[in-house]
Amino acid sequence: MRILALDIGEKRIGVAVSDPTQRVASPVCVLDAPQALASKRDFERLQQDYDDIELLLVGLPRSLDGTEGPQAARVREVAVRIGELTGLPLAYCDERLSSVEASRRMAEAGADSRARRGSVDMVAAALMLQAYLDEKWSDR
Repeated sequence: MRILALDIGEKRIGVAVSDPTQRVASPVCVLDAPQALASKRDFERLQQDYDDIELLLVGLPRSLDGTEGPQAARVREVAVRIGELTGLPLAYCDERLSSVEASRRMAEAGADSRARRGSVDMVAAALMLQAYLDEKWSDR
């Protein structure tokens, strides 16, 4: 069973998915946030492409001291709406600095700023999901 991960931002939603064994995370796509929230179509397509999704993992933007501010409250609100659209249970994880790390890794790989802007959100979702998976397997 797979986990679908979302990095929810103001303008875009980065999407990543785990493999069926829940050991490896892969970036999938970037959705336009306002459009994705207005329509179930994107999430229905994802559920058709990955018909064995069992969990929706959403990254919470926490402050450096670990507290949740207004941005985290907005992300929780959007996540609940997406959870209702998909019928998937929700889990949250810390996504502090995931976009910064994704941008850094993409730059190191030679991606120019234009390429990074278009895909940094899905790479951030994959990094966040991989950290979640790694922690899950280290607890066993």
